[in-house]
Amino acid sequence: MNTRNIKFLAWILVTIICISACVRVDRFRTNSSLTMPIVWAVSGMERIGKDDEAKDITPIEIYAARGEYEPFQILIQAPSKGLSNVNVAVSDLSSANGNVISKHNISLYREHYVYVSQPSPSGWKTINKPLGVGWYADGLIPFVDPATQKASKKADLQAVPFNLSEQENQPIWVDVFVPRDAQSGHYIGKYNVASDQGNVEGKISLTVWNFELPLKPSLNSSFSFWEVESKIADEELLKHKLMPKDVNPKYERELIDKWGLSSKHLGFWSGANVKTGKMKPAPSHSELKNAVARHQTDLLLYNQTADEIDHYPALYEPLKQWSRNLHEVGVANLVTMSPVHELYDDGSGTGRSAVDIWTVLPKMYDAAPERIAEVKRKGDQIWSYNALVQDSYSPKWEIDFAPINFRIQSGFISQSLGLTGLLCWRVDLWTSNPWHDVQTYTNSDKYKFAGEGMLVYPAHQLGMDGVVPSMRLKWIREGIEDYEYVQILKRLGRGEWALEVARTVGADWHNWSHDVKAVEAARQKLGHEINRIS
Repeated sequence: MNTRNIKFLAWILVTIICISACVRVDRFRTNSSLTMPIVWAVSGMERIGKDDEAKDITPIEIYAARGEYEPFQILIQAPSKGLSNVNVAVSDLSSANGNVISKHNISLYREHYVYVSQPSPSGWKTINKPLGVGWYADGLIPFVDPATQKASKKADLQAVPFNLSEQENQPIWVDVFVPRDAQSGHYIGKYNVASDQGNVEGKISLTVWNFELPLKPSLNSSFSFWEVESKIADEELLKHKLMPKDVNPKYERELIDKWGLSSKHLGFWSGANVKTGKMKPAPSHSELKNAVARHQTDLLLYNQTADEIDHYPALYEPLKQWSRNLHEVGVANLVTMSPVHELYDDGSGTGRSAVDIWTVLPKMYDAAPERIAEVKRKGDQIWSYNALVQDSYSPKWEIDFAPINFRIQSGFISQSLGLTGLLCWRVDLWTSNPWHDVQTYTNSDKYKFAGEGMLVYPAHQLGMDGVVPSMRLKWIREGIEDYEYVQILKRLGRGEWALEVARTVGADWHNWSHDVKAVEAARQKLGHEINRIS
């Protein structure tokens, strides 16, 4: 055998040994990964199914202003033999020059899956379709009680630790709050997923922009509790930049100064709604004056006097009397109805409209664009609200609709249409077992609406007081922050440019983007521009 053949055989032998070694290494890695948690991260605008396919682990990159919440999600999937005793922790976030955002500003929640057994109604011409029957991540179980900052020991449902079966997913919602005294710049931290089968680490990257969101949001709102009205429940709404409709006067000062409470319902009700067509006499001047005196002077006081009375013209004159009495004591009149010429003057001689805050559904807005423009020119406010599934095109707030529905109405659509407020008729419409049954509303046609009137969950099953949020509530908050970005740019002289950006993703009730990445890119564009000017 010559030298050339010997060298060739030696090369073959070395190659075989290397391939064999690589196979053994790959086999070791594969076998090892089969026992470890499978972990990845996504933005807060995705909803991950119980058995969705896992993605590669990548660093999470988020951007936020001071005074802003910015979410992301950690996804944990069990390997073939499952996972046990799973827990999640986060570190402080630190910048290169030594600034620190404490991990105490980061809230963790285990996402709770609920089953939608009957989908929201949908016609064959429907543009914005529900997603149908199935499991949806919605309720959020806090790792610690917000009131005590300690884990609850006695609870029917606990956040951690938990076990997972083979290929089962468990999303963890992460809310990062940027303190108002934080320095702008780039911060780095870590999250850690621990289990009996091993630990996995991921990177958190946060850029803090050099501007601040106001404590009191520019988009006003009125969200109603019917069952659990309490200070701790009010605080939960205010953390999500939403105004509780009714607040105990003794807590108003604290809620104003600490959480940004800006408005409140005075509390008088005429009895007139879409079903009754009847109205009680207006309260007297002295009754209204005494009621106003119980509240803080820096609150916008309004009275939600009547509900959906468009088809009752006989109520216009008594509604004017309500309005005149309210106006005498400095209270705005809110009615859910389309503007009508008969109510453009309250009869007091001032020329003021009988309704100060016209609150409309998308279909009501689209049916009366000229009249809405007229009352806006008079200085009246237009708010929007959302209930059931009343058209085929606008955003919906039922559980079986895509996440973008909840963000786009309160944010870019509201700015594009010049809306100044948002109303929700109820947030605590619960079944007898709300953590497991979310078919909360059935209309007269026997259609089901999962999650209608339910944006929070009761906390008592978690061993806590008050309520805890749904993911839908957090998506609404994200929209209110989008609204604020545009508002800041208006104050900085860049309003027209900002509105052009808003219209690219949310021009009106018919023309809005279902592409989450496009909406997030619009928000990024606005944020970078504010940061540049600041």
